Amino acid sequence: MAQSRRDFARIFALGGSAALFSHPAFVAEQPPGKPFSPRGAVGTETFWTSVREQFVMPPDLAVMNAANLCPSPRSVLEAMYSSTRDVDRDPSPANREKLGPAKEATRKKVADFLRVTPDEIVLTRNTSESNNLVSSGLDLKAGDEVVLFGDNHPSNLQAWREKSKRFGYSVKLVDVVSPHPGFDYYIDAFTKAITSQTRVVAFTHLTSTVGDLMPAVELCRLARERGVMTLVDGAQSAGLLDVDLRVMQPDFYTASAHKWPCGPKEAGLLFINSRVQPKVWPTVYSAYPGAVGISRTFEGFGQRDDAALVAFGEALDFQAAIGRQQIERRARSLTQALIAGLTRIEGVQIWTHPAADLSAAVVSFKPGSLDPRKLAAVLYEKDRIAGATRGGGDRPGIRFSPHIYNSPAEVERILAAISKYMKLGV
Repeated sequence: MAQSRRDFARIFALGGSAALFSHPAFVAEQPPGKPFSPRGAVGTETFWTSVREQFVMPPDLAVMNAANLCPSPRSVLEAMYSSTRDVDRDPSPANREKLGPAKEATRKKVADFLRVTPDEIVLTRNTSESNNLVSSGLDLKAGDEVVLFGDNHPSNLQAWREKSKRFGYSVKLVDVVSPHPGFDYYIDAFTKAITSQTRVVAFTHLTSTVGDLMPAVELCRLARERGVMTLVDGAQSAGLLDVDLRVMQPDFYTASAHKWPCGPKEAGLLFINSRVQPKVWPTVYSAYPGAVGISRTFEGFGQRDDAALVAFGEALDFQAAIGRQQIERRARSLTQALIAGLTRIEGVQIWTHPAADLSAAVVSFKPGSLDPRKLAAVLYEKDRIAGATRGGGDRPGIRFSPHIYNSPAEVERILAAISKYMKLGV
């Protein structure tokens, strides 16, 4: 049963945070402090049920909005809580000293996660901050050119446009084509867009709009061969796909903890390839930088929420316990089931390409003549199904993005509900 704000307020009043974490909504089979180990054979429903049990969402709530915000498992919540409580109990410099090594431990986990070195990792607040650190830190001027993918997030699209007005460089767009026209199309489009004036190519690895997967390895290679830097927005790929930056070889890669890694809010990452570190300037100068590599000059952000950085590392441990390939396989499987089911519902227009090699874990569709916002509201209020809506003229409708805490049964619930409302209205 879902807990109301009043319930949680009563729990805190009776016993504080300890009472909260002993409440049934937070109780899992995994003892506190013990590393998570899934039950059952790898990939079976028993295995995935044990993963779902680590999340505190009520069993009747089907949340498929990983492209926006993921819940955190119990171990991440406990890491966040215990570190916060420890600092608030004793905020002295002597006690807080241990958070420095804890932050560096998270940096190493992030580096291992992406298969790079800690010297190339900056711990930020989120993808947006990471993207802006790049666009503000490169020394671009009049006569230079930045090539952007048209379906980038505003922090990797509008940010470049606005800064071009100040610094005088030009911006060129590679327009999005829907449905996904295939990797060869985009490789050719970027090849034609790059000129001798191009200094940066910035694109989204996996789009949040309809889940279009871009040929990141090939585009990074193309730019590298032309002497052009690459910024890859990985907000929708880190924690979902088994990303290997040794293979991709971007110059910059950005991501957030609060999306597919199921980590805390206000924690993110910026990978700066060692080969381009001399080309990018810090844009924030303050206290408490990192201890290694580029973080020593690029991460002086002042007072941080160190508990979030500790919890970020715990989130990566949780993913490691499940297995990177298992996570990607599960999300893709649920996505393909959603697409197949939606295809059978009369009147539904699917924006996401059905081919598994061109999309991943983000499904967007137009529910016929139904108002997407009204439908989303009814799905949440009556059916306990949470997704996201997309307005405007660019492929409007509803978006579902399944992840490791979702199940085939929830997919069936969603399909049954959509089918019902397509027939009866909302």
